[in-house]
Amino acid sequence: MSENIGKLTTKAEQGDAKAQFKLGLYYSGNDELDYEKAFHWYSKAAEQGMAAAQDKLGIMYENGYGVTQDNEKAFQWYLKAAEQGYASAQDNLGGMYVNGRGVAKDVEKAFQWFLKAAEQGDDNAQVRLAYLYAKGIGVTQDDKKAFQWYEKAAKQGCAPAQLNLGRLYQTGLGVAQDDKKAFQWYKKAAEQDLPIAQYVVGVLYENGQGVAQDNKKAFEWYSKAAEQGYSDAAKALEELKNQ
Repeated sequence: MSENIGKLTTKAEQGDAKAQFKLGLYYSGNDELDYEKAFHWYSKAAEQGMAAAQDKLGIMYENGYGVTQDNEKAFQWYLKAAEQGYASAQDNLGGMYVNGRGVAKDVEKAFQWFLKAAEQGDDNAQVRLAYLYAKGIGVTQDDKKAFQWYEKAAKQGCAPAQLNLGRLYQTGLGVAQDDKKAFQWYKKAAEQDLPIAQYVVGVLYENGQGVAQDNKKAFEWYSKAAEQGYSDAAKALEELKNQ
């Protein structure tokens, strides 16, 4: 942290919300990890109306970091930040609604909050929104819109979105079927160490689907996934060895 902790603490104690928030970040993500101190400073900033701090406070209540776990209080703080237009809180609030945590389950409200966050570019919300469209949860089922939202998140580098985009290209759901594009997106996710994507890339190399057949590369990708404990990859690896 660029600012001296002592000076930052002085500012925070004087009521500076930005300093309070920075201390919260420091104590929740530094070598001097202290969730109780983080909770204390996030609370101070949140009470002054800082949306980012309110969102962090919601996360701490939801997970029981530095405070007794409390879904209802998590929901309340997420709501305060979400109503200020804070995308991360809108995404988190959608998660509370979709799972019925701290509030009655309401998939339509979940959809509405995910949409607000997704429209601000929150890639996690974009993935969740795409899933709701794909499954018809809280909204009319629409493969094309699912594709569009997965694509937005995938282009931001979100590995789960890249994986799902690969699936849509492979199956032709919401987009023209294209094995080459499917492979390209699977590979992007695999390069981010997503084990299921690494396994799928191995399968595509072994079968020559969307890419030139190459058992050596299939072996390499199966190995990467197997090293992460992906059982299907371990089985595929053994079968490839025995060919």
